[in-house]
Amino acid sequence: MVQLKALFKLAPALAIKYLKKKNNKLSWDWYELWQDAHQKAFTVAKAMREDILKDIRSSLDKALSEGKTFRDFQKELKPTLQKKGWWGEVVIVDSQGVAEKVQLGSMYRLKTIYSVNMQVAYQTGRYKTQVDNIDNRPYWQYVAVLDSKTRPEHAQLHGLIFRHDDPFWNSFYPPNGWRCRCRVNALSERNIQKKNAIIDNSNGRLSQEEKLVSKKSGEYRPVTVYTDPLTNKKIAPDVGWSHNPASGLVDI
Repeated sequence: MVQLKALFKLAPALAIKYLKKKNNKLSWDWYELWQDAHQKAFTVAKAMREDILKDIRSSLDKALSEGKTFRDFQKELKPTLQKKGWWGEVVIVDSQGVAEKVQLGSMYRLKTIYSVNMQVAYQTGRYKTQVDNIDNRPYWQYVAVLDSKTRPEHAQLHGLIFRHDDPFWNSFYPPNGWRCRCRVNALSERNIQKKNAIIDNSNGRLSQEEKLVSKKSGEYRPVTVYTDPLTNKKIAPDVGWSHNPASGLVDI
């Protein structure tokens, strides 16, 4: 949560606007809304009642506008969800008569809901600010946290610099995975000269590969892959994150 604490120091106005623009959408599986559909819809997997989804949404809105920590968020929301029965493991029988054990609310799920929505909201505000300033800072640098929790693929992207309009950012502007803590720094021409930095170009390095979405259904979907020119290693966002979460909302 270190990165989120740092983001809380920023004015949250754009992040709040982003979250408020979303429409509630009931879904059994997060992947039912594919990639950029999440830009306009707020959903929580298996929150199939409108009141449950509204409770979660309301708590997130409050946490974002008031700068509340995860501890505050879960402390207020957990009793409500427990009271309404949206907590713990339950057995669901589908229309075909097949019983399945599913996880509703849990501390782990609340932490994921909090971190993902906060990170996406703040990065959307950051993206909007960077787009508005591309005349002064046209180069964007991928920055990973580089600690024991960092995905090796994200660490490999750390430090890469592309122009703001390079196709790379269409799929790799963070967050590009569950609980991804990466960010982008905008750089000026002077910054580039002082760093003696190399400007990368994704031309010929981006491709599409089919990745497994659901073990249960066996469904595959396309994911954008970046091939590192030095190691020839292929790097891809998590399935369902191969898009820029903020790009469709630059008008916030």
